[in-house]
Amino acid sequence: MTVHIRMDRKRARQSRPGPLILILMGVSGVGKTTVGKILAKKLACSFYDADDFHPPSNLSKMRAGTSLTDADREPWLELLHALLSELEVQGESAVLACSALKESHREKLTLGLRGIRFVFLRADYDQLRERLAQRKDHFMPLALLESQLADLEEPVGAGVVDAGPAAPVVAAEVVRQLDLEVA
Repeated sequence: MTVHIRMDRKRARQSRPGPLILILMGVSGVGKTTVGKILAKKLACSFYDADDFHPPSNLSKMRAGTSLTDADREPWLELLHALLSELEVQGESAVLACSALKESHREKLTLGLRGIRFVFLRADYDQLRERLAQRKDHFMPLALLESQLADLEEPVGAGVVDAGPAAPVVAAEVVRQLDLEVA
């Protein structure tokens, strides 16, 4: 089953909606993975976590509390772009949880692709600190929150959802804001 964005009636008659790739973006601790898994289930599509595509060198660097540079991120973004390109070629809908902190990162992810929507999950600083402090056995330490917030360039034209409430509530708000058809 593919996910479709409902369009106004006039546009819906003019073009048939296609598959959707939804990218949940934001800093670590905002709930991208948890919300993404809920959304993928609701939308009956695949879920991908961009963290699973990091090379071991990036994971080691982050575990050590060292921020990634754009040069560190380049191969990771290329791999994610290849994934998104393959999904588009296959006509598959999907949800991707990915920090995509900078506009340049988002451009590299989506270069030449269509049918991709970004949703910026936003939470307040204290809530992010609390969530990261509660994490066990995760490669992203609390110490890197400041650098992520410094790198964050809020997206233009993306959905923006308050990630403060419980994950199912956040997922429902994403569905509502984007007017998505759920399974």
